[in-house]
Formats: sequence, structure tokens, C-alpha cells
Amino acid sequence: MNKINIVLADDHVLVRKGIKAMLESDTDIEVIGEANNGAEALETARKLHPDILVLDIRMPEMNGLEAAAQLFNYAPETKAVILSMHDSEEYVLQALDAGAYGYLLKDTDKTEFVKALRQVYNGTKYFSGAVSNVLANRLLDAKPYTSKSSVEEDEYHLTKREKEILRMVIDGKHNKEIADASGKSVRTIETHRFNIMKKLGVNNAVDMVNKAVKENLV
Repeated sequence: MNKINIVLADDHVLVRKGIKAMLESDTDIEVIGEANNGAEALETARKLHPDILVLDIRMPEMNGLEAAAQLFNYAPETKAVILSMHDSEEYVLQALDAGAYGYLLKDTDKTEFVKALRQVYNGTKYFSGAVSNVLANRLLDAKPYTSKSSVEEDEYHLTKREKEILRMVIDGKHNKEIADASGKSVRTIETHRFNIMKKLGVNNAVDMVNKAVKENLV
């Protein structure tokens, strides 16, 4: 198996070094770069083109969620994984919207951490057990049973295309991924997302996802 090249971004040097030592004890993982903040992480990814960029959320200058959202413009082939102390619903949904391929908690053990990196490296998203529970509880709490007709005839008059795009946004897909899957341009997808937010009466993607899930729109 080829080595998985990693860049670590965390503003706490001791934490970063500890994670590096833990990961590099596995023979098929190599940490090829480090960064102190999100902006530095993006520049490092642009220069080194790692397979995975591991990002803490809270960092100076630019946080990990902001960096994940911009990563495609710096290193399109690099996948972002969020590593955080926080398992809050807000952060998890923001990570999904930013296009992160994984979300792990800092108390994750080495076995799960390495498993997650391998899974992400192979193109599959990974969320740690605690984070998965947050997502599952969110869906269970927010999606009471409704009939098929009530979903199709929602009061916001979303088109079939808009619902397809909204479903992909909820699944954590980046605009480029949605464009590729739909056979449309990125600009067209951005226009659709703007129209969806306008119809739902929200001002950002996180509120759009929250409202769509809460009201079972897709």
C-alpha cells in the first residue's frame, strides 16, 4: 500500500507533535508538513499536495472549518479531516457543509484514527462513533414521519432539481462534486443554492441544512 501523506494543522505544538508521533508509528502513514493555523495549512497543502489535511477547528487567523471550505481551491485532490475536542451538532454540520471527509474527536485512539485516515484516503467519509451518534440523533429528532405527498408538495415550492442539490449538500458534497454529479457548471450549482436559500428564507448554508432536515424537505 502506498504511504498516506498527511499535513497536520493545530496551533498547539505539543498536540501536533504528539499526533505526528502517534501516526508515524504506523508504517503506511507519513506526516509531510505541519501548520499553525488555517491559512498556513492551505499554503502548505498547495505546496505539498498531501492526501489528507488534518485540521483542528479553533486556530488563529483562519479556523479549520474555513480552511476546509477553501481547500479545493488550493489542493483539489487533498481531503480534509476535522480533528476537534467538540462534538457539537453545529460544528459537525458546518464540517459537512465545508466538504470535510471526516470528523474525529481528539480523544480518538490510534486504531480508530488510522482506520479513519485509510478510509478517507480510499474516498469514503468517516465520522467517529460519538459524532455519528450526534448525526443520528439529529435525524431521529428532526424527522418525524410525514407522508410522501407532504414532502413532495412542500410549502417552499422547491423544484426537483433543487431538492436533488439540497440532498447532496446535506450529504456533505462540495459544489464541484455536485456539479460533476449533475452535469452542470459550478456557477449553476451556486445559483441553485442561492435560490434554495432564498426560498427557505435563510442566509447561509448551515441554516439551509438545518431547516431542510428539520422540515424533512428531501
